[in-house]
Parts: sequence; structure tokens; C-alpha cells
Amino acid sequence: DSGLIIEIGHFVLEEACRAATRWPDRLKIAVNLSPVQVREGALPRHVASILSATGLRPDRLELELTENVLLDASPETLDRITTMRRLGVRFALDDFGTGYCSLAYLQTFLFDRIKIDRSFITDLSSRPACLAIIRAVTQLAADLGMQTTAEGAETQEQATMLVQHGVTDMQGCLFGKAEPETAANARAAAFEAESGSPHAVGLQSAPTPAGPCGRGRS
Repeated sequence: DSGLIIEIGHFVLEEACRAATRWPDRLKIAVNLSPVQVREGALPRHVASILSATGLRPDRLELELTENVLLDASPETLDRITTMRRLGVRFALDDFGTGYCSLAYLQTFLFDRIKIDRSFITDLSSRPACLAIIRAVTQLAADLGMQTTAEGAETQEQATMLVQHGVTDMQGCLFGKAEPETAANARAAAFEAESGSPHAVGLQSAPTPAGPCGRGRS
């Protein structure tokens, strides 16, 4: 209610973009947006200003929205998202498959990426239904020209199964835990040195060591 989430969100977004400019050009940075931020009329202007100030190429920024953001979204909210897409910014639908899941979101707004909720990954080897859902989501995403990220990949067995069923990216402690910016920069340098590796690891940086685990490419 204090409105601090907007100020904190702007700070995190700017720091993340600034950090990403020190990484190899082909690495992207993903930042979550809260429903409060997305409802703010000035958000597209703030995003454009941050990209200009940091010099980060727009297509290296991926903004993550949960389904709650789109639930009962006003035309003004959808217009704001569209405006940011026109800047060249990418969008991901986070935690897909939970909450108020609706395929109508994919028809109303074409995302660049679908992030499959970790609840489907955790029981992947013991619950056939999880595998069937993942297979359906990856096929749907491929048909719509979207990438997929499986959240919560923690074992090599999970990673192998996810690759076999078409997931394009994975996020989880298998690829690395959250770390300070200095450590992330070092990993970025290592990523560049191993650019030919098919299992090159992506990065996630934050102002503090806290946060979700890292991301890898399948």
C-alpha cells in the first residue's frame, strides 16, 4: 500500500540492466514485474529510460509476468505491455500451468517465452501426468513460435528428460544458485570462454545474493 514496490522495482530493473551490459552480448537478463508495476502508467517510459541510460540492447531484456498480472487486465495495461514490446523488449509468461491458467492469454498477447512452473518438474520422474503436461506445453509453445523454460531443474535426470521432450531452457540449482554480481560477472566470462559448449550455463544476477537459481540452455 505504500507504493514502495514501484520504486524498488525500478531500482532492481536498472541495476539488472546495468549488470547485464558487462556480460557477453548474447546473454540476456530476466526481471520479474509485479502486478503493481504493470498497472503503473509510467512503466513504459521508465523502461525506455533505463535502456537508454544503461545502453542495454532492448532484446537482451526479458520481463516476466505472472498470470495474475493478466487476470482482469484492463485495456490500458495491455497497451502498456504492447508499448514495451515495441521497444524490442521480450516478455515471458511466468509460472505457467498454475493459478488462473488460461490459453486465452496466449491468444490475447503473444509471449516470447513460457515458463513451466516448478511443481511439474519436481515430480517429473514419478508422475506421468507431469511429463504429459510438459510435452503438451512445449509443443504448444513451439507451434506459437515461443521458447520454453522449465523452472526448478535440480537433477541431471530431470534435465535429460526435459531436453528429450522439447524444453529449450531450464532454470534451477542444477545450473547454479543465486550469487552476488561479482560472481555472476565471473561466470559470464567463463560462459564466453565456453561459447561452443552445448550445455553452456546462463546467468542470473541480483543486487543481493538472494533469489532463484540460475538458468541453462538445453
